[in-house]
Amino acid sequence: MSNLSEQTRAYIEKEEQYGAHNYHPLPVVLNKGEGVYVWDVDGKKYYDFLSGYSAVNQGHCHPAIVKALCDQAQVLTLTSRAFHSDLLGEYSEYITKLFGYEKVLPMNSGVEAVETAIKLARRWAYVKKGVPQDEALVITAKDNFHGRTLNVISFSTDPSAKAGFGPFMPGYDVVSYNDLPALEKALQNKNVAAFLVEPIQGEAGVYVPDEGYLSKAYELCKAANVLFIGDEIQTGLARTGKMLACDHENVRPDILILGKALSGGTLPISAVLADDEIMLNIKPGEHGSTYGGNPLACKVAIAALEVLKQENLAENAEQLGNLFREGIRNLNHPNIALVRGKGLLNAIIIKHDDPDAAWNLCLLLKENGLLAKPTHGDKIRFAPPLVITQAQIEECIQIIKKSLEQL
Repeated sequence: MSNLSEQTRAYIEKEEQYGAHNYHPLPVVLNKGEGVYVWDVDGKKYYDFLSGYSAVNQGHCHPAIVKALCDQAQVLTLTSRAFHSDLLGEYSEYITKLFGYEKVLPMNSGVEAVETAIKLARRWAYVKKGVPQDEALVITAKDNFHGRTLNVISFSTDPSAKAGFGPFMPGYDVVSYNDLPALEKALQNKNVAAFLVEPIQGEAGVYVPDEGYLSKAYELCKAANVLFIGDEIQTGLARTGKMLACDHENVRPDILILGKALSGGTLPISAVLADDEIMLNIKPGEHGSTYGGNPLACKVAIAALEVLKQENLAENAEQLGNLFREGIRNLNHPNIALVRGKGLLNAIIIKHDDPDAAWNLCLLLKENGLLAKPTHGDKIRFAPPLVITQAQIEECIQIIKKSLEQL
């Protein structure tokens, strides 16, 4: 931290002294955001190329979303689900009609929504499919990231998420991602309730499966009477160039999980969407959340989704994502082994003798005015807010080029 300002160092030291050490952030302390930019406590401006792990697709502090938040925060923020609110019905109608489902179950964090989807799938398996009680299986994919609760890490294959936290919950079968024969074999078990999958594996380094993988996986699930659960928490809401990443292959998940950008980065909001045949198997008292579906969240989520539609952010992501990947590939830089992605969810794989090269490149990018973070050692995710312009993308490619030359 020797090259950091005294002010920045003081903030970081206080956080390390009083906060748990469960993250390893870049040495930058942010105190302001607007659109595609964030500023640190020393007043330096950066392009944000992580977007809160795709939670701020609409850009930092989008005025329409902030207005909805502030207006509603002065009227009614929380009732709990012990009572009705005037906004839950409005929000439920809005989001179900937008995505084409009969019901929504509102939650807060992404992992809560994943847990909800798994509970829905298990209950459906017992009530509708006739799976013997307590024998339901959920198939998941290797290198998945669906959150960090004890249940969800039970089917993680990432040692850093899992090691030293057992015992783990049974009921999962993990198959290789992008491997249809492995999925087909696993689906032969009559106790399988669901296949839970990310359309693109974000945390694994933006691993885009082969064309046709999702649609074929969906067909295999249908043939086996198994639910297809699409975890679109990171890939959804215009990030990949369509409203949902599953839309690229015209796949409609039986259970759809949304989160992150559902609030435009203002507060935790998640949602699980399904039709009555799945959703109505859970009765009053069997699942819930104190904050899920609160009036503040309902108002904000509608505003956040409206921004995505009105500003054509899916189309922008599609167009500028192509431009970004083409620009990075055209650098022909020897330290870039691979460029991959869809829309504005992209990653590069670093090829270098130094195992810390990706981290060091992110430090150089920071010095040059762009914030990104490595994932799984040698991969760097590039996911700016979807409000970014062509001129800004071109400027950012030059920042990446300059940083690579300094590596």
